[in-house]
Amino acid sequence: MKKFSLFESIMVFIVMLLILGFGVIRFGLSPQTPVLLVIAILILWIKLHGASWDDIHEGIKEGISTALIPIFIFILIGALIGVWIKGGIIPSMMVVGFKLISAKFFLPSVFIVCALVGSSIGSGFTTISTVGIALFGMGITMEINPAIVAGAILSGAIFGDKMSPLSDSTNLSSAVAGSDLFEHIKNLMWTTVPAFLTTLIIFLLIGHSNGHLDENKIQSTIQVLESNFNVSWIAVIPIILMFIFAWLKVPAIPTLFTNILITIALIYIDDSKFSLKELSVLIESGFVSHTHNSAVDALLSRGGIASMMGTVSLIITTLALGGLLMKFDIIQTAMQPIIAKLTKPGNLILSTILAGIGVNVFVGEQYLSVILPGKAFKPAFDRRGLDPLALSRVLEDGGSVINYLVPWGVAGSFAAATLGVPVLHFLPFVFFSLLSPVFSILSGYTGIGLKLKKE
Repeated sequence: MKKFSLFESIMVFIVMLLILGFGVIRFGLSPQTPVLLVIAILILWIKLHGASWDDIHEGIKEGISTALIPIFIFILIGALIGVWIKGGIIPSMMVVGFKLISAKFFLPSVFIVCALVGSSIGSGFTTISTVGIALFGMGITMEINPAIVAGAILSGAIFGDKMSPLSDSTNLSSAVAGSDLFEHIKNLMWTTVPAFLTTLIIFLLIGHSNGHLDENKIQSTIQVLESNFNVSWIAVIPIILMFIFAWLKVPAIPTLFTNILITIALIYIDDSKFSLKELSVLIESGFVSHTHNSAVDALLSRGGIASMMGTVSLIITTLALGGLLMKFDIIQTAMQPIIAKLTKPGNLILSTILAGIGVNVFVGEQYLSVILPGKAFKPAFDRRGLDPLALSRVLEDGGSVINYLVPWGVAGSFAAATLGVPVLHFLPFVFFSLLSPVFSILSGYTGIGLKLKKE
């Protein structure tokens, strides 16, 4: 078949951006429909170049295959959320949180707690779907803007995911660049610490003007939770188990399966009359709260495999698009001329950051936003005398952390579905993700913290 020219590759991206941008931002559509439209147009374009249907099918399959394990993990997380609510795990965390956290410092507390949990378990998704849901419920009860609460949760979870040696994305960035994992984490401090401290200061300032502690409402919510759920110290068992498995480096799938089974056992200890059919409905459709308190019912009616199907469908369609773009060298063709002209470290780092953001926007996949720029820019970093640690840091600052800000991105769609807040609503408040590339670019142009090859 005839290869795409540079002009055609750029035109493909412009058309994609217009359709996705207008569809999601201008008309408020869910991302699936604009993505399907883009795929249809792209397939037509590819066919006009003489591609066979077998090649097109292969591109789609190659794209989707990268997310088969994450898709299965999302399904398990949906089940986990349902059983954690029924088993009293999330309600117990909410009750403890209400008793320990003040409204004045709620947002910075949420940010720090999620950062600590994320760093310990190495998974932003798990942090959001467990402790994140509990903290989100607390924020809503305190009448804090849901988008700001979501921003604090995501900022902390993303920091933890970025800085943990147990994180898939951190290991991936290190591996793609060819740097040592722990040296990579150490080198991340140059941009991550300023982003963390700035984010913390912003949440401290916002915390003074958002939310108030209505003692009567808080006590009423605690009473509702304690009278309708098994709120007790036993709830700590699945939480501790999750941390132990993380430190033992047990993969996500057996960790989630074990946690689900342990929580089911706790459910039956508390309610021996809970039927197998009810359990099946809980896992498949999620928990439905009937406390007669509309706020609590709205917060805790969630989870289940079905709740993840919208995210799964978006992941499949988005990665099918990404597979086609890679199979027919459209991304590579668009990037190579830019890379060839980069001579200064600052410009190189800026371009790598923009490439990571671009892959997130056009492909929507967290791992590919690290892999594609990493492979494309590695020779340029070598020519400029930059250490692999410089590349691995940039890949995280412009790649994995940005995926949470893309409505059709794997991470962004997951967070939106889990917390029930649209990506475009919480995007302005995920300060850590917004600041990470800024400090990375500043490092590139000032040379502060920029790692050079040893002579």
